[in-house]
Amino acid sequence: MFIRIVLIFIAVPVLEIYTLLRAGELIGLWPTLGLILLTGVAGAWLARTQGLELLLQIQRELAAGRMPTEKLFDGAMVLAGGLVLLTPGFWTDLLGFFCLVPATRELLKKVLRKWAEKRLASGSVRIYRF
Repeated sequence: MFIRIVLIFIAVPVLEIYTLLRAGELIGLWPTLGLILLTGVAGAWLARTQGLELLLQIQRELAAGRMPTEKLFDGAMVLAGGLVLLTPGFWTDLLGFFCLVPATRELLKKVLRKWAEKRLASGSVRIYRF
């Protein structure tokens, strides 16, 4: 697990830097910086609106006496998407938008649910206590 995390912390920045350099070569410096700024502003707006909407839905579920498990999972994905959007780059922005846009978030939730169910069924989930 540690090696996977190290690889991610090395591979993702290298991929982002390479992509930003290539975009700069293809469309120029200012359009590349403009795209980075635009995706940052759009992502912040989307994270705010989605987060507030989910908060209202969670409050409605709780007021009705129901446990808002799906909405809490959506909230975690919106939070993760917002955090990923803080990292400058096109690939991390794409992942962030996948977590923020409701339609793609549903697809991502299905994939994550299948992955978790498979791991639970195989018994490969470990819980560490400190």
